Amino acid sequence: MSKRDLYEVLGVSRDASAAAIKKAYRRQAMKHHPDRNPDDAGAEVAFKEAKEAYEILSDTEKRPIYDQFGHAGVDRSAGMGGGFNAGDVGDVFGDVFGDIFGGGRGRSRSNVYRGADLRYVLSLDLGQAVFGDTVNIELSTLAQCETCAGSGARPGTSSVTCVTCGGQGQVRRQQGFFSIQQTCPKCRGTGQVIENPCADCQGAGRQQKHKTLAVKVPAGVDNGDRIRLTGEGEAGQNGGPPGDLYVDIQVDAHDIFERDGADLHCTVPVAFATAALGGQVTVPTLDGQVSLKVPAETQSGKVFRIRGKGVKPVRSSQTGDLFCCIEIETPVKLNAEQKELLGKFNDALSAGGDRHRPRSSSWKDGVKRFFDDIGS
Repeated sequence: MSKRDLYEVLGVSRDASAAAIKKAYRRQAMKHHPDRNPDDAGAEVAFKEAKEAYEILSDTEKRPIYDQFGHAGVDRSAGMGGGFNAGDVGDVFGDVFGDIFGGGRGRSRSNVYRGADLRYVLSLDLGQAVFGDTVNIELSTLAQCETCAGSGARPGTSSVTCVTCGGQGQVRRQQGFFSIQQTCPKCRGTGQVIENPCADCQGAGRQQKHKTLAVKVPAGVDNGDRIRLTGEGEAGQNGGPPGDLYVDIQVDAHDIFERDGADLHCTVPVAFATAALGGQVTVPTLDGQVSLKVPAETQSGKVFRIRGKGVKPVRSSQTGDLFCCIEIETPVKLNAEQKELLGKFNDALSAGGDRHRPRSSSWKDGVKRFFDDIGS
């Protein structure tokens, strides 16, 4: 019986790359492997064909010979011989699937782990965020056991080589045609066993502890900014490095100011007479008070800008501005005389027509147009 073309067996073209050949063989081997097709002679034959095709076409010396002379050129060196060799299957699978299952022969798993990173939310008032501060925080974390210096063994003793895996950290188990390498159940991959664990940490090498840290907050931080304290996270395991501590900034709401990046906003109440006649009002800023000139006939909602009285962000050299929104304050708790005076004042305004109340006049015109549109 003549043998099938090896490229046809794998389903690839004659100019297929090494990667394409490897991928095609992986697909065929998975499909026809005897473990997945018990008592199926046809699957075993197909598996052998795929194995032979891969062994030849993946060999940079054999493939050119096969391309020139066909099976006749490689039969002596690459024939399947008289039987199905499970050891050969393991060799080929170790090459092809090692990158999938995470390892080849002789690899040992490291059980040295970096400590976990920690997160802490730090609340600041606006002044601390704008001008910077040093704040002490307290947190609980897994720290290296001081008694055993992180070894997990009782002082004066040390860990011993695991007899189950011989210190390799891994054991092999045969499953059908596969030899599977697994983490040693005795030492859990470390290759060492602690026979006399530390009494303080029970062999873990780490303990839960409380500590106080001084966090230097740079000037200009804002909500969402993050400060990284290297090495202040959880302690590592089996000699691994510690994690980091990430301090997330949360700026509390302020009674007067609202922050928008580098700018500040505030509402400034202004007396009715001052808004009408003009005058000066005192406005607070983060570094003292300033005088704001209010022009005559200023309306509610008018915004004035005071340059350079905002915030200098932590990542910028430019200081923002302070925006003051005017809110005209309506007088309350008037006495009889004040009410009488306001009544006379209102009568005087009414006598002058709409020229004293331009916004009211335009509003009335808008209302009239609205109802005219509805009626039409």
